[in-house]
Amino acid sequence: MDDLPSADVARRFGYSAGAFRVLCHAFRRGDLPEFFAATRPGRHDQPKKSRAHDQIVALRKRNYSVYEISQTLKEQGTPLSATAVREVLAAEGFAPLPRRLDEERPVRVGPNAQAVANVGDFVLSPREFTTRMGGLFLFVPDLVRLESDALAQAAKLPGSRMVPSDHALRASLALKLWAIERKSHIMALVADEGLALFCGLNAMPKKSFLSEYSSRITPQKVARLLALWHAQVSGDLFTGQSLNLDFHSVPYFGEHPLVESHYLAKRSRRQPSILVFLAQDADAQVFCYASDDIRKGEEADEIFRFIDFWKRQHGKRRNTSCSTPNSPPMRGSTGSMPPASPS
Repeated sequence: MDDLPSADVARRFGYSAGAFRVLCHAFRRGDLPEFFAATRPGRHDQPKKSRAHDQIVALRKRNYSVYEISQTLKEQGTPLSATAVREVLAAEGFAPLPRRLDEERPVRVGPNAQAVANVGDFVLSPREFTTRMGGLFLFVPDLVRLESDALAQAAKLPGSRMVPSDHALRASLALKLWAIERKSHIMALVADEGLALFCGLNAMPKKSFLSEYSSRITPQKVARLLALWHAQVSGDLFTGQSLNLDFHSVPYFGEHPLVESHYLAKRSRRQPSILVFLAQDADAQVFCYASDDIRKGEEADEIFRFIDFWKRQHGKRRNTSCSTPNSPPMRGSTGSMPPASPS
């Protein structure tokens, strides 16, 4: 427009001479529509913010925080994120709320602190309550018959003044009887009075206690508990003439430098897992022995440890059969356990 040479204009605006000529060519052909871009009239507000604007201002005047306003709007059917609420308040000139004490906050439903498990606070006063764990009480006659309290004490299982060993054993047993797969899942049931009553405590121990308790139980304590249990039930349960032995790999999905990789038949591969040894009475279908965290190369030694355990408890061997890891147990033929390690 100023009749200047193309090279001078390109130099003034930071273009190379060739690139500027290309732009001029495209401009003459009308290929640069953004040169004449026109604004499009339309709505510039945000419907959700506009609809909740007055309510946000009213709640802030009642000393509600950004998150409390967002939660209240969600309960009223006009959900708005905390970020959007903060933008509306900033546009209206509201400063952030100072940190408040609990008594200064609006009354809302919040988490409740559950009672700490303590056998000293356990009472058997007459009362009524609703429980989801009523099926556990079907096992109470068996626990009485087996003298579970005496078993825990004789096996020298760990305990404390607030949660003795026999109560801790029942708490761990309740998880298995109710098929609770992880200790952390107990947190959804700690307020159940029926579960606490089964354990003989005022409240169910939390996951922190159960995790710490399980790490304090050594293989020697487990073997001692199994031996005492055998002495109580051998005449009723272990009536078969043969035993099924099996190695099973339990997948491990955490990160631990000492966990070895074992073969998992279900996944057809090796991966970090815990190798478990199980012994089952073939006729009664009752598991009579178990051991976990078996290292590579210790499979044969574990079988002989079980044979020694059986001889100490029953004074003689029984016919046994062995299956490879992760395969179904095989009914055995006559003869004792072969000394070779399963493949």
